[in-house]
Formats: sequence, C-alpha cells, structure tokens
Amino acid sequence: MNPAIETIREITKGTPYEGKLFLVGGCVRDEIMGLPPTEDVDIVFEGSALELAKFLYEKGVADHRPVTYPRFGTAMVTIKGHTVELVSARREVYTPESRKPEVEFAGLYEDVLRRDFTINTLLKNLHTGEILDLTGRGKADIEAKIIRTPTDPDATFFDDPLRMLRAVRFAVRLGFEIDPQTWEAITRNAPRLAIISAERIRDEFVKILLSDNQVRGIRMLKQAGLLKEFAWELLEMQGVTQGGRHVYDVWEHTLHALESLPRQADLILRLAVLFHDAGKPRTKTVDSEGHIHFYGHEVKSAEIASRVLNRLKFPKSEISRTVRLVELHMRVGEYRSEWKDSAVKRLMREAGDDISDLIALCKADRKGYGPHASTEELEELEQRIEKIILKIPIHKIESPLNGWEIMEILNIPPGPKLRQVKQFLLEEVLEGRLSPGDKEAAKKLVREKFAAGAT
Repeated sequence: MNPAIETIREITKGTPYEGKLFLVGGCVRDEIMGLPPTEDVDIVFEGSALELAKFLYEKGVADHRPVTYPRFGTAMVTIKGHTVELVSARREVYTPESRKPEVEFAGLYEDVLRRDFTINTLLKNLHTGEILDLTGRGKADIEAKIIRTPTDPDATFFDDPLRMLRAVRFAVRLGFEIDPQTWEAITRNAPRLAIISAERIRDEFVKILLSDNQVRGIRMLKQAGLLKEFAWELLEMQGVTQGGRHVYDVWEHTLHALESLPRQADLILRLAVLFHDAGKPRTKTVDSEGHIHFYGHEVKSAEIASRVLNRLKFPKSEISRTVRLVELHMRVGEYRSEWKDSAVKRLMREAGDDISDLIALCKADRKGYGPHASTEELEELEQRIEKIILKIPIHKIESPLNGWEIMEILNIPPGPKLRQVKQFLLEEVLEGRLSPGDKEAAKKLVREKFAAGAT
C-alpha cells in the first residue's frame, strides 16, 4: 500500500472527509487487474481539493506546502516522499483551438464522464474500500479487455486529442483492443493532434516505444493516421524494396528489427533502430544491372532522426546519442572475419562507449533481414572486442602523447603537423607496435620520424 494513501485515510477518519474521498483512474484499474501499484495516485471528491490540501498540510502530514491549480480545482501534495493529486469533482468545457478546458465543479458521475476511457472511471472509496462503477462499463471493459470512451468518442478526442495517443498506449501496455467506434473516431480526429504540444506527444510516444509491444503500437499509430502527424518521415519507408538478402521492404524490415530487440533495450537503442534506415527512401538507386543501392543512407537517416527528435523536443543528449548510433551503424555492419585487430581497434575507438549499443543495433538490423538471417559475424566481433578490452580498455586506444607534449618535443605550433603526429602515434597503437601508455617510446618515435632533419 502506498504510504501516502494510508496516511490520508487515517488523518481524515472522523472528519467531514471520511467516506467522501475516492481513489480514481489507473491505480484502481491496475488493482483490479492484479498489476503492480503505480506511483500515479489520484483522489477525487465532491468538494474543494485546495481545502483538502490545506487541511493535510496544517495537520503536518504533507512534506511541504501543496502545489495548487485553482483554475482546475486540483492540488498536488507530497506525503512521505509520494505525490498524490487531489481533484475536485468537475465537468469540463473545451474550445476548438485548445485542450485546456473551462472547469465547473460537479458531482462524481459528471467527473467520471469527463475521463478518457471507461477502464479509468472506476472509483474506490478510500475509507470503505467499496468500488463504484458509475458508467456501468468500467469493470466489464476491463474483463473484456476493451478500450472505449465513456461518452461520444468524437467529442472526447476533439476536446483532448492527446487521448488518441493514450488509447494506443493503453492498448499496447495492457494488451487490450480498441473498441471499433472509438478506433474510427481516432482515425477521424487524428489531425487534431496538431494542437497538442510536442512535449506531450513525445511523452506518449516514448511510453509506447518502451513497451514490450512497441511494434504493435507503431503499427497502430500508422494505421490510425497519428504517426504522420508528428513523424511523417518514417512513413516514407513503406513499400521501398531492398533486394539482396532482405525479405522485407524498409518499413517492415525496421519493425522486424525493433521486434528482435531484447526487452531490456533502452530508449536510445529503440530510437536508433527505428531511425537507422529512415534515409533509405531518399538515397535509393538502381544500377544498370538492376542492383539496388542506398549509398550514404546512414547519413540521411541520422539527419531525419535529428529532425524528428528535435521536433518532438527530446533532450539534446538523447538526440546526439541516437544520431551517433544511426550514423555509425554501417561501420559495424561492414565487419568481416578477415579484419585485422587494428581494424577492430579503429572501430572501437570511433564508437567509444557506444560500441555495445552499436553491436546490439546491428544485430537487430541483421535479424530484420528475414527469418533465416544470421548474426554469427557480429557475435564474433563481440568476442574479439572483449578480448581486446582485456588488454587495452577502449578509452586508452589513443595517442600516448597529448598535443602539448608533442608541441614541446618538436617545438611546433598547433596545426596540420601536430594532427599528423597524433595520427601517426594512434596508428602505431592500433597496429600493436606501441603501447597506449608508453610515453617514452612514443617520444623516441616522434623525435626519430618528425624532428628537424629526420627522414
């Protein structure tokens, strides 16, 4: 039990609040479904949430002053490190150009009708434990695994278009189906997503992408017309044939690659797989013999990834890591058993700390070729990298001398010669002729090869 819920229950016993506070939304739904409790806790009642928040603060149970939103009749309180949203029962009236409603206080029935889906309308009395199903459909839809709106779906999605993405997210996360009328309303209202902020779209998209059924989610976003509202570039991959070892077109290949990722794959890796071939439609060529090529597609794919992720206001660090993986994925994909250790070291140095994610991306890419694709070469590369790291950690695959040391030895300013010397020393390390930390041997080599009069 969330300690904040227990604290509110105890402190409101014997007060006018007893028996009038109700848990609502996801925490009730998940409890009924036997899912682990979430940190998202909402309590609704027919009264002022601001006054309830003030009461809890004055009783000394809140960690700090509540955060209040008088326009919406809501307040956020934190108790024992857990945040609870207190909500005044209300009805909402929307204007066409905004998802921010005008609010009027109302009863519990009107409050549940304003909520997104029937499965989120169940109320649980905080003190008695009684569960109220005021729409008469909440429990039934949970049992039937159906996502539907409590009122007219067109009105629901017109008022708050973000709910269309939430419908897909719940369907994917819970393994539910979307009610046909609700689905049709999503497809009709998809263009309304244009009034939603990029940050909110991003947050829902990320939750879909991080689910175990992310491919189903992406297919649903495409079929509903939602994906084209915020990442239309991805749709260009549809129908782009590839030839060679590829069984699927670029779109299906990408989805099969995503599906092959391990469950623990993080957001950056999933984004990199999603975008790794996005540039193929814009780089496709067919030579005189009918062979298909995508020269430089990794660069174009990285550009598209950067554009879409910036549009959705992803953090700069996440964008740069994703773009880097996309840009470099062909370097790993080009690996062959004949590579010398020096070539493997060059790859390791170029990839740096991203080498493991790059290999994971390329394994997914390879598995996306078709049912019989092999990743043996990539597994061999992993083994070779592990052996090299035991001898030389990735961060030590560099010149033993820094720029200042080289300039002092040769008495030269910054410039092309300095870069030439550093590259020479790096090559010596990569070829195994110079140890990464052997400064004395490096100094001797520099003097012999680059000092005035050296041949």
